[in-house]
Amino acid sequence: MEAEDLRVLIVQPDLAWEDIDYNLNHIEKLIEGADSGFNVILLPEMFSTGFTGNATALAEPVNGKTMQCVKRWASRFSSLVMGSFIAVDGERYYNRGFAVEPDGTTRFYDKRHLFFGTEKKHFTAGESKLIFNYKGWNISLVVCYDLRFPVWIRNRQLEYDVLFCVAEWPVSRQNVLETLTMARAIENQCYTFMCNRVGSDSNFLKYIGGSQAVDFNGKLIDRLDDGKEEARIITIQKYPLLSNREKAPVWQDAEAFEFRSLGV
Repeated sequence: MEAEDLRVLIVQPDLAWEDIDYNLNHIEKLIEGADSGFNVILLPEMFSTGFTGNATALAEPVNGKTMQCVKRWASRFSSLVMGSFIAVDGERYYNRGFAVEPDGTTRFYDKRHLFFGTEKKHFTAGESKLIFNYKGWNISLVVCYDLRFPVWIRNRQLEYDVLFCVAEWPVSRQNVLETLTMARAIENQCYTFMCNRVGSDSNFLKYIGGSQAVDFNGKLIDRLDDGKEEARIITIQKYPLLSNREKAPVWQDAEAFEFRSLGV
């Protein structure tokens, strides 16, 4: 199947602290106000609550309010929607990434690398990667802190074409975030999209966004404005990626080892 262009609407919002109803309504308005023609919607990490460890009060099942809303957006806007939310499964809580297609097909990814402190204390780490095909593109989804760990993200056999990272990364480490986004794109010979938020939260952390797309050579394609709420479309095409991989098949020289979990 010939790949369609991916027209990714990156949504860079300011989020209300632990207010699911407000955030869902607010983000829907940002999507409605964007230019038309996108076929992917990318949201930040914990987009419906802000980055909080208050899992017992805010966690939802996979058929809860947040995911019902996401499925409605996917259908209404005929787009793949990705982000993460606080999920409960039995007695465990997860920072759960999701990828929902317009027909309702839903895939989940539980954040593998939990940030030290509150997240590691209250959440359970995931054990499985997520790679799937959409419109002729192989896509991988990771969440925020995962971006620091190249072995987990490693694309040795070119399993994926685009890496999407949903994040809530504070301004104090903004340079780290943008450097890692570029590095993951180069070493994995893939397009890389990173979506971050703006504003501040009740943990006294500030965010400037800097959401962006980087190509397979680490070249910046486009970057959203610092400190500004916006929803912007960034388009990528398959041919330049395939041409690059053919002309510079560096992936063939990667070491042939596999990731093996030692337990969580």
